[in-house]
Amino acid sequence: MRRFLLLYATQQGQAKAIAEEIYEKAAAHGFSADLHCISESDKYDLKTETAPLVVVVSTTGTGDPPDTAHKFVKKIQDKTLPGDFFAHLRYGLLGILELVVEPWIDGLWAALTKHFVSSKGIEEMSVTLTTASTASQKTDPVKPELIHIESQVELLRLDDSGRKDSEVLEQNAVNRDQSSALIAELESSLTRSKPPLSQASLNIPALPPEYLQVHLLESPGQEESQESVTSVDPVFQVPVSKAVQLTTNDAIKTTLLVELDISKTDFSYQPGDAFNLICPNSDSEVQSLLQRLQLTDQREHLVLLKIKADTKKKGAALPQHIPERCSLQFILTWCLEIRAVPKKAFLRALVDWTSDGAEKRRLQELCSRQGAADYNRFVRDACASLLDLLLAFPSCQPPLSLLLEHLPKLQPRPYSCASSSLSHPGKLHFVFNIVEFLSSTTPVVLRRGVCTGWLATLVESVLQPNRHASHADGGKAIAPQISISPRTANSFHLPNDPSVPIIMVGPGTGVAPFIGFLQHREKLQEQHPDGHYGAMWLFFGCRHQERDYLFREELRHFHKHGILTHLKVSFSRDSPAREEQAPVKYVQDNIQLHSKQVARLLLHENGYIYVCGDAKNMARDVNDTLVEIISKEIGVDKLEAMKTLATLKEEKRYLQDIWS
Repeated sequence: MRRFLLLYATQQGQAKAIAEEIYEKAAAHGFSADLHCISESDKYDLKTETAPLVVVVSTTGTGDPPDTAHKFVKKIQDKTLPGDFFAHLRYGLLGILELVVEPWIDGLWAALTKHFVSSKGIEEMSVTLTTASTASQKTDPVKPELIHIESQVELLRLDDSGRKDSEVLEQNAVNRDQSSALIAELESSLTRSKPPLSQASLNIPALPPEYLQVHLLESPGQEESQESVTSVDPVFQVPVSKAVQLTTNDAIKTTLLVELDISKTDFSYQPGDAFNLICPNSDSEVQSLLQRLQLTDQREHLVLLKIKADTKKKGAALPQHIPERCSLQFILTWCLEIRAVPKKAFLRALVDWTSDGAEKRRLQELCSRQGAADYNRFVRDACASLLDLLLAFPSCQPPLSLLLEHLPKLQPRPYSCASSSLSHPGKLHFVFNIVEFLSSTTPVVLRRGVCTGWLATLVESVLQPNRHASHADGGKAIAPQISISPRTANSFHLPNDPSVPIIMVGPGTGVAPFIGFLQHREKLQEQHPDGHYGAMWLFFGCRHQERDYLFREELRHFHKHGILTHLKVSFSRDSPAREEQAPVKYVQDNIQLHSKQVARLLLHENGYIYVCGDAKNMARDVNDTLVEIISKEIGVDKLEAMKTLATLKEEKRYLQDIWS
């Protein structure tokens, strides 16, 4: 058996599941995989490793490494290492995105085979597998030569396989077209397929080995704490001192500002920081799941877990996110992401617990290679949950152990701090939209986001409607409590030198951290009036000036008093009939309108640009606009402009706090 080292870095379990799939398939292709989490540095040594290395890694935030990879990334970015420290490695990297996983794995076996049959095992390993990974980490200057999967940032660098930049970009365009073709779909539904899929022979994933044995123990009620489900980070339970609705009742989205009283805790923050909010699943969905699993009568029973003695799963371990001796209802409420989109491995496992032939076939299709487009459309893109699937396939009766094996940890939700402790000592503000969307199985009912729906209900007793934040006071109702924890340090902070000019781009709730920036700058200027302070630009956007212009009075105050030197606002759904409205629709249009000033600030005045908000559309469009501006203003082609922008990122002068 030809050995290779297989490492994974995961945040919610997807990268681990994919790595385990590779591990299980390896033997059939004549390989032996040595599988480890990338954090288990005592179990492998890249300095002395001679076998090929395969890494499966997820990303969080804006291309940040998952928590399990922080030490690894720090280690390989150590500038004191010799330039050729990792030059001996032959490696392949998968930055996971659902559409490319299966073709990437298929290509992996061919690449490994070429490596092992090559007499030198180096030059012939020039197979390049290109993914749509959006990872934006700085890359080590050392360039091992095996397989490389290029991220968007790596595309801007020298191409190790010897292809020209234009060829790389052309291949990316082809990949995008192929991805789009996968999603193009005939009429079908979650429960029903059409030819040719309904008549096709299927390639179905291997059945994931079961490894948990579950025992439900009847027990008298006991106190269960939310802290038992958190990681090593300190958890602070704090009261909600104020909640304000920032939008009008006829706005398309309802936006709330919440103030937390942190005065009696050790929690501290600076503008630009984010924090984690610990939230539960919807109680009604938990009860529906219990009922569907026929476990309602056992919801207060304690869940006892142990590893099956005869399991075939390598390195099987008890899930760390499921605490010992807690009730079933507590686990489903606080520990498991029951809204998570089931992975194909989970669907494959559900097949064997489905009795109806037509339902079994449809689940097989959804997890098969041939059914990739249907999976994307009806499961992934529709955000279908386990409960959705169980309601759609009534003959599927999985055991509780299967859920505990496949449902990921209920993750805390990150929120940007929307205040400065200089301006609001002992207080912490954050802003959120109440997310609402249609259920994939019950289209008549609006479903709320897990955290935002819970928060909206929680703060109803202290909510003050339609008032801007600075004039709102806390209500007299009993303050609800929530649990928060600090997030790992990030670089989305104001420059250390206040004389440096900055550009802030934050439409909608993306303006939140910039309110903290402006509050902080205002206090600094009050304390040090003789200081030199750089220009502050804000590009803000919303749908309607009179409905969802968040922090309108506060922003006008900052602008009037010279804290905010340039305020550029766009309203995408308003007709530009009135003079005060900008003749542009989106923030990127306004940036383009001021292209010369933006280019001068970034390229000649060492300025910073911060982008906060939606990653899928806004952040991408802003990035494209910046590429156009740089290309035009300094007279270079698009590729050179992209390299310039990548350099700004590496210098931490182009910073993003974006979400999907």
